[in-house]
Amino acid sequence: MDGSADLRSRLRAVVAQRMETDPAHDLAHLDRVWVNAQNIADGATDRSVLLAACYLHDLVNLPKDDPKRHLASRKSAQKSEPILRELGYNDTQISAIQHAIEAHSFSANITPETPEACILRDADRLDALGAIGVARNFSVSGALGRTLYDAADPFAANRPLDDLAFSIDHWKVKLLALPDDMLTEGGAALARQRTQRMIRFLEEFADEIGHPLPADWSSSRTDH
Repeated sequence: MDGSADLRSRLRAVVAQRMETDPAHDLAHLDRVWVNAQNIADGATDRSVLLAACYLHDLVNLPKDDPKRHLASRKSAQKSEPILRELGYNDTQISAIQHAIEAHSFSANITPETPEACILRDADRLDALGAIGVARNFSVSGALGRTLYDAADPFAANRPLDDLAFSIDHWKVKLLALPDDMLTEGGAALARQRTQRMIRFLEEFADEIGHPLPADWSSSRTDH
């Protein structure tokens, strides 16, 4: 069992049939996570385990405002087992894949304990950053009916942050802090690069709406 093109094609076909998609979680997202994972993986990684985990990690995809959202990764892991057996994975590999799937989720709060689990978590979070992260954030917020920003106080200088109401608030609540939460060196390096792109966007955004960007919003910029 390895990360061959044929195995990837079979996994993509399964997901295309069985995964509930939304604007930020679709087949293209899985493709990007796999690209990210390959970019940060090292020689100690089981590529066939990592490949399956990347393509099956959102098999059960619940909306971000669903009260059972924190259970989605566990449900995905459970649903993956018969698929993996059909594809020829053994018990040890299936266990490793299921752990990686369960532990990738921010809301599940499960500690990744294997290289593949750490890589998948970082690879998935990288897709929330950079240019694609900007696009995904606004797409999801629009689908949930959230306002782009608070017109009176866009960067929450005099109010609590509220990313359930304002799309831009989510950047400060979660996205801009992701580089500090990466588990792999490669993931952290890529996260810093992508966060810099987002901060450049925020600076242009702030200029266009006539509100200066507070210094604490741009503090994630580094020269690494």
